[in-house]
Amino acid sequence: MTVPASGVERRIALISLGPQDHVAIELDADDEEQSRTPLRSDDLATWVQSVEAADAPRWIMRSAVETYALLLADGVRIARSHDLVLCHAILRDTSSVETPLPSSPEWERREPTVALPSLFDVFDDERGDDPIASTLDQYRAQRRVIAGAPDGRLTLLCAAESAGGLIAEEMRVAGLPWDEDVHDAILTETLGTRPVAGGVPSRMVELGDRVRDLLGDASLHLDSQQKLLRALHRVGVQVESTSRWELAEHDHPVVEPLLAYKKLSRLLSANGWAWLAEWVHDGRFRPVYIPGGVVTGRWASAGGGALQLPRSLRPAVRADPGWTLVVADVAQLEPRMLAAMASDEAMALAARGSDLYAGVVDSGAVATREEAKYAVLGAMYGATTGDSGRLVPRLRKVYPRAMALVDAAARTGEDGGIVSTWLGRSSPRPSTEWMRLQSDATGADAEPAVVALARRRARDWGRFTRNFVVQGTAAEWSLIWLAEIRHRLQLIPEVSTAAAASGPFARVPHLAFFLHDEVILHVPQEHAETAAEAVREAASVATTRLFGSFPIDVPLDLRIAESAEK
Repeated sequence: MTVPASGVERRIALISLGPQDHVAIELDADDEEQSRTPLRSDDLATWVQSVEAADAPRWIMRSAVETYALLLADGVRIARSHDLVLCHAILRDTSSVETPLPSSPEWERREPTVALPSLFDVFDDERGDDPIASTLDQYRAQRRVIAGAPDGRLTLLCAAESAGGLIAEEMRVAGLPWDEDVHDAILTETLGTRPVAGGVPSRMVELGDRVRDLLGDASLHLDSQQKLLRALHRVGVQVESTSRWELAEHDHPVVEPLLAYKKLSRLLSANGWAWLAEWVHDGRFRPVYIPGGVVTGRWASAGGGALQLPRSLRPAVRADPGWTLVVADVAQLEPRMLAAMASDEAMALAARGSDLYAGVVDSGAVATREEAKYAVLGAMYGATTGDSGRLVPRLRKVYPRAMALVDAAARTGEDGGIVSTWLGRSSPRPSTEWMRLQSDATGADAEPAVVALARRRARDWGRFTRNFVVQGTAAEWSLIWLAEIRHRLQLIPEVSTAAAASGPFARVPHLAFFLHDEVILHVPQEHAETAAEAVREAASVATTRLFGSFPIDVPLDLRIAESAEK
């Protein structure tokens, strides 16, 4: 996210024309073609590498998933890009400008794939007969929308989103260092003896037999929801589902072993031996990330379940010999973003330090840290019942600006309006069905049941928009944090000792994992402190880029360790 020493950003569009043909088109300050360089596939990586080393231009590409994946396969890294697919989604929906980008199926995100796209996958697109004109027209249209914004927020958002596209591909290639033996030992200790094909581990067998005995059905199939519910009803456990929360409300001997069985079953299916065989190779776990895969801008995952890794498996995340991990996460990121967005100095004061919830207690809003947590989460998610609903009104007295912001977002959603994050990512409109229901409920002869349903749906959508502005802004902070970390790591020199895995990241510190408000870096031991400081600096810069001089703390829990175990 820097500009070359000359002060002029060089911009080059990389466009694929066929299985073996590419073209690089350099643009001038008015986005007009300045020069054109035809490239064969064999020459593409070498040419890009030489230009990158000389000027570090901003590479305009359809998608990092397609173009950057091919460059990384040849060991070539780039610093900056403009990802047309990722930016199209933002600029198509933003309410920050009077005329957003027209929707175009040609530039919508494709279904994610868990494999590196082949050349023929990349070229099998919908750009018509003239991919050059299509690509340049789309870029110019996006630039016009960005230029029409009242400030630089959309510019920053598109730059950060594009950087996220590059980082996602780099983390897939680099992989997260993973010790298969440690993983296997955790599974054996937790689940019991590894089963033969089609069986279940020994501890699950024991728990399953105990559950069947207590339910009086030796042949009961525990993974059948309907059969299990009927068996539970026969012994007096009247539940509508087998969720942990509902089962825990019943005092029956079967509840404890059944919950234990279900927990082990989830581990086996999500991250058991089959997962290990499919997703971990050569000491690396390589998930497929989807930047902006959630409507708020949060990332999603298309394969490997990177965003749902259980805490029990974190000891398997282990650095290579001679390397170490830098693990950092932010506590209570979303309420800190809320305080800064609303310029609520009282809430910012509560956020001073590492525990915002303790600060809320100190303010006198609530009596205990647990109450503070319920109240703050209830404020962001629109709780109206239970402990959260009871405590939220107290926050309105102590933090009126923060509460006014989320309350206004909720009202906008209930009215069918659009809300936006701090940098300008906008929420989707309610469905046609939702709008029709609200219209039907306003009629003079509307049935009470229709009115009640419409109000409930309106409140549900209001809770969504209430949280959208906070979660989306937290995602923007995390994106800038990632981009700034990446930039600083690129300034650290290579080492002579390579990591266990080969590739462009074998001798340099790099990002290896990202989860909403947490990062894991894989770093040569000699650069551990430098990399840790880069993470701290990046967090500070991300906060300043978003909120200027507003005094909001975003403290990191950072450690340097061989394992990611907490």
